[in-house]
Amino acid sequence: MSHEEHGHEYVPEIATARDGKQYEVQGWQGDFYGGKLGFWLFMLTEVMMFGAMFLTLTYYFSLHHDDFIEASSEFSVLLGGTNTVVLLISALTMGLGLLKMRAGDVKGAKLMIYATMILALVFLAIKGVEWTEDYHDGVFLGLPALQAGNPDSRPLGEILFFGMYFTMTGLHGFHIILGIGLMLWLLKRINAGKVTPEHHILHFNIALYWDLVHLIWVFVFPYFYMIGAGHGH
Repeated sequence: MSHEEHGHEYVPEIATARDGKQYEVQGWQGDFYGGKLGFWLFMLTEVMMFGAMFLTLTYYFSLHHDDFIEASSEFSVLLGGTNTVVLLISALTMGLGLLKMRAGDVKGAKLMIYATMILALVFLAIKGVEWTEDYHDGVFLGLPALQAGNPDSRPLGEILFFGMYFTMTGLHGFHIILGIGLMLWLLKRINAGKVTPEHHILHFNIALYWDLVHLIWVFVFPYFYMIGAGHGH
């Protein structure tokens, strides 16, 4: 094995065509457009999944309009709004990190990634507070209030509302946790010299993923928290 290979430098592969001409094979390290295309296809599947949930939510809302508004009024717009701001700022820090990486400021890029991770943890902490309050209020998955047919159950519309809420925010929270894991992996790759200003497709794709995570919440927040605003008890 050559010294260059030991040093993790990219060694181009040469392919010979039928006419005898030789061409450099485009490796994944430099295939920026291919890497973006593949990840955009993955993002499409995410949009389809959450899009189907939003369509279901819209259908139920049309059937149980008053129940949805009543259930929504129980949520804290302050906590949900704070989380919205936290995620928007985290999208900014992630984007700034990518810009710094492209500009050659690797240390600055890592600081921005750490800042994004801290904001992600703040988001999860606030969501944990909300879910704890929901549990104490009796509106949590598996509790009698959300079991149709139970004497103490809420109206069907409210059961559907809370069911969709925990499903969608739970799935979104899983994406937040996954994002933190991806950022830890990204930092490890940066420290190992595998992600550099010249080869930063991984950084680009993780930043794109985080944009989707915050964008989904921008739709989740008004749908669950704001339709009942002003109708509080």
